[in-house]
Amino acid sequence: MEGALKLIIAALAFVGFLIAGYIHVTKKNASPLVCPLEGSCDAVIHSDQSSLFGIPVELLGSAYYALMAVVYVFFFLFPSMLHEWFPYSLLVVTALAFIFSLYLTAVQAFVLKHWCTWCLFSASICVMMFLITIIVMKGELITILGALLP
Repeated sequence: MEGALKLIIAALAFVGFLIAGYIHVTKKNASPLVCPLEGSCDAVIHSDQSSLFGIPVELLGSAYYALMAVVYVFFFLFPSMLHEWFPYSLLVVTALAFIFSLYLTAVQAFVLKHWCTWCLFSASICVMMFLITIIVMKGELITILGALLP
């Protein structure tokens, strides 16, 4: 079961990479981004909030998703080669991506007041990856929380 969940995370990451890549290529080519559910994708991806420290958010997403896809496939194929701290680093990275995704969704809702369907698909993928990571790490999380709580 755990191995299948790792492959599901890798597959989700690959789909997220494709979505982020589609957004980036469309934005770079100055083509209109087709929003599948009648959102305002162009208003979102061309907003001032579409980059962080000058880096387009979709490139950050592409890097995250590519890293997760490669790491989880490697994690699935060669579990004995990984250090014991490695799953914890995946949990931290996935949690940070989840929090950033929540932030970007809040920006769409409260600042831009426009929705990008592709961005919401990406956010949904990020949420699923985070939840599955928690499921995969449940035993380790209980150990960590037990050590942290008095």
